[in-house]
Amino acid sequence: MALPAARLRFPRDHGAHPDFRTEWWYLTGYANVGNVEAALGFQVTFFRSRVPATETLHSPLAAHHLVFAHAAITDVQGRKLWHDQRIARSSGMAPGKNVADAAAFATDDCAVVLKDWSLRANATGWLASVQGGDLALNLQFASRQAVLLQGDEGWSRKGPQPSQASYYYSVPQLQVTGELELRGRKVQAAAGSTAWLDHEWSQEMLAPQAVGWDWIGINLFDGSALTAFRLRDKAGAALWDGGSFRSGNQRFVFHVGEVEFKPQRRWRSPMSRAEYPVEWIVRTPADFYRVRALVDDQELDSRASTGAIYWEGLCEVFDSNGKVAGRGYLEMTGYAAPIAL
Repeated sequence: MALPAARLRFPRDHGAHPDFRTEWWYLTGYANVGNVEAALGFQVTFFRSRVPATETLHSPLAAHHLVFAHAAITDVQGRKLWHDQRIARSSGMAPGKNVADAAAFATDDCAVVLKDWSLRANATGWLASVQGGDLALNLQFASRQAVLLQGDEGWSRKGPQPSQASYYYSVPQLQVTGELELRGRKVQAAAGSTAWLDHEWSQEMLAPQAVGWDWIGINLFDGSALTAFRLRDKAGAALWDGGSFRSGNQRFVFHVGEVEFKPQRRWRSPMSRAEYPVEWIVRTPADFYRVRALVDDQELDSRASTGAIYWEGLCEVFDSNGKVAGRGYLEMTGYAAPIAL
């Protein structure tokens, strides 16, 4: 079935969409601690996956959904990524409604809970709380810009068939405050810390021949926001591409064929043996950019939850004049093995 266009409404669409098969809330950011060399990157992602086999069961104990979560901190000075993960089943009830659930989510606004991890909306933005083995995050994210609707007013094409699409919006340029903890060392996110929120849900996103994707979400220093992505086949060729650029009140949508990812330097993982491009030239209708990972080894092994090995990390971006123009996150999937949603 084709995924129809729809008008997104907030705060309702900040919440979960349990009728859809796959959904995620994805926060990435840069924690300013005084200088770039000592900076910390962070990622907090909650995933919801509907379980078709239990759809006809009415018991509150039935696992109608699986909820996964990933959290990571990139220590730029230590050249190391620290990460943790969680997984639990959910009946689909709102947080606090079913005490038997280890995971739950709300549908009227953002509230996702997985054991002692949570992401919730508040009066000014969002709150994220993560208590992991080597890391912890207690961060607040204040909105400074309006929601950025990706694609055609929130309907984002991901392949040649109309069914290969998602509902997708971003909230860039979030102001970050709060605390990060890494192996017992607590750090406050200072002024200049920024984050990016993505929320996406779909029935079917990837074309059968797609093995993975490359994606960037960049907060530019002038307040602009850059999104670019491509989906790849097993030969590494682009199956689909897109993205957007917003500056002030102007939004430009990139259409298929207008975005190009060109690898410049590769890094081989000693763990998975996968080879990832850690520097790119990304050409868009807005400008062309050099994207450079601040740490090469930002590979994340999530086989204990979502089952994938992927690269997710803090990067800096240079504009066509060679000037550092922003920071954000680069995500690369399908290099260790074809991705499955």
